[in-house]
Amino acid sequence: MQQKKALLVCPGRGTYNKSELGYLQRWHSDKGTLLAQIDAYRESCSQPTISELDAADTYSMSTHTRGDNASALVYACAYADFLSIDQSKFEVQAITGNSLGWYVALGCASALTEQNALHVINTMGTFMHQHLQGGQIIYPLVDQEWREIAGRKEMIQQVLAQVNQQAACELYISINLGGFVVFAGNDAALKVLTSLLPIEQERFPMRLYNHSAFHSPLLQSISEMGRDVLASSMFQQAPVPMIDGRGHIWQPLSTDVGALWDYTLGEQVVESYNFSKAIQVAVKEFAPEQIIILGPGTTLGGAVAQSLIAINWQGLSCKQDFIRRQQSAEPLILSMGIEEQRALVVAD
Repeated sequence: MQQKKALLVCPGRGTYNKSELGYLQRWHSDKGTLLAQIDAYRESCSQPTISELDAADTYSMSTHTRGDNASALVYACAYADFLSIDQSKFEVQAITGNSLGWYVALGCASALTEQNALHVINTMGTFMHQHLQGGQIIYPLVDQEWREIAGRKEMIQQVLAQVNQQAACELYISINLGGFVVFAGNDAALKVLTSLLPIEQERFPMRLYNHSAFHSPLLQSISEMGRDVLASSMFQQAPVPMIDGRGHIWQPLSTDVGALWDYTLGEQVVESYNFSKAIQVAVKEFAPEQIIILGPGTTLGGAVAQSLIAINWQGLSCKQDFIRRQQSAEPLILSMGIEEQRALVVAD
């Protein structure tokens, strides 16, 4: 069987939701050694184990979305999914991710060992929880057919400037997420922003629960704490290319490990994360036959598709084009959080 060239996409923190409860039990009962290692690490930090969180009777927003819990849960699910990919079917050409997904990508690419990836992710997630700063609001740039709304980007810039003119307000672009923009700001700024943005699709602007002001200067202290406790010696050369939140490609053998550490705990924490650009650069540079999105969750597929539509990748111009492609014999995106698509990725 000839391997297909694949781009691997790692999910961010907000992907383990109510419908994902039990994800590890459902799909990864065969990975007892990995899960036991993660549980042992969590116990050493006096934190609930991921097995306990995943096996809870009910999903708790206050518990499962906390930075110290959500980060480790998403990593466990995503990395276990990565290990489940049928290597005889797919050759991973490059790896990228959204937000927390950058840390996960480092683990999947072996720029961090399993234990070091867990340590980085759990440490940064815990810092985020302990020192919660501001929050995030998500807002659409495209209509419900995933076509860009005329004048929307210009309006976003005008509103951004307007909010920052208000006393005690700090507002930034946190993530370019396909057809959405994610804002990061302090509470005063988010309150003003909510009052200025027109209501869209009856639910936007939407405040993201238990999220800090990720990818903004408001997290400078988190960056500094991470640098203090996470040594650059933990990082290493990766055998597979990685695309970061600037669209920069970290190539095997030529990566400056110190620069990788510096970006991961510096710019990646305090500057905007351009997930859209990461996807666009990845497909242009590596021309994958299929894009595999690790679980948990199913929401990242839309952002990936919207990023491709924005550059008319392989003729995609709207949501219906994407749906038709997905219903063909060769779907472009395979989301491991969707059972039918998962079956096409894992070994029989």
